[in-house]
Amino acid sequence: MTMPRLLRRSGVIACAAIAFTTVGTVACADTQDMPPAADYASYVALGDSFTSGPGIPPQTDGDPCGRSASNYPTLVATDLGIEDFVDASCGAATSLDFAMPQTTFRGATVPPQYDALRPDTELVTVGIGGNDIGLVQLALGCVNLSAPPDGASCAITNTPDGTDRVDAAIDAFAPVYTTVIDEIRRRSPEARIVLVGYPTGIRDGGCFPEQRIWPDDATYLQEKIDRLNTVMRAQAEAADVDYVDLRDSSRDHDVCADPETRWMAGLQPAAGSIPLHPNAAGHRNAADQVLATITD
Repeated sequence: MTMPRLLRRSGVIACAAIAFTTVGTVACADTQDMPPAADYASYVALGDSFTSGPGIPPQTDGDPCGRSASNYPTLVATDLGIEDFVDASCGAATSLDFAMPQTTFRGATVPPQYDALRPDTELVTVGIGGNDIGLVQLALGCVNLSAPPDGASCAITNTPDGTDRVDAAIDAFAPVYTTVIDEIRRRSPEARIVLVGYPTGIRDGGCFPEQRIWPDDATYLQEKIDRLNTVMRAQAEAADVDYVDLRDSSRDHDVCADPETRWMAGLQPAAGSIPLHPNAAGHRNAADQVLATITD
């Protein structure tokens, strides 16, 4: 006797056709209290520190990449009951580290992230691009301990002669998303591919001096995050893969939010997070947004 694998949803009636030797019957059970079965039998997560969750407890013992057991890929795998799960994400990763070994910030060498992909992989999430365009370095370059004019505006220093260096870097990087998608498809042709955007980092105008980024620079910084998300979405749509937007859902939970509602760690982060990265609550939100996309 064989029984097809069924997707079970909370509050839904699941029916399994059970074949007997001579008589066929249909048995139905209310699955209100049953855990959801996985849509996907195998899952690989690729990405940088916004995916791996460095500093967020519990950290994986001996892991050189700063992966947290509470990062959004692990939460997605747990919520969907996926046991065949590989988190290949790594702090400080760029897109080059997908194809080549990476030397981590702890001095270890880890395999290329693409190596985690198999022909039978069914789900792949990707969070990459921030390090390729120098996003964290940009944010740190926007920090000023003193109020204007005692300092330098990153919005000005990054736009010499009217040319925006960060915009140019983002636009040049945009086609890499298609290259990444193509390589995932080559290695895992049956996989559902999901590109995951970056969350809101700081609100327009910022909150100086609580976060030491001048108002105009806070707006400038978020504009660059938004631009990276925009090109990621465009490349995902052109390649007919999913894009998960974290911008809107995290809008009121940026570094300027009250500590109890903050999903992005500030320049002086609380325990269990690192500066200018999502905390545990931010990863929970990212997981929820991914789940909403892939179970829709």
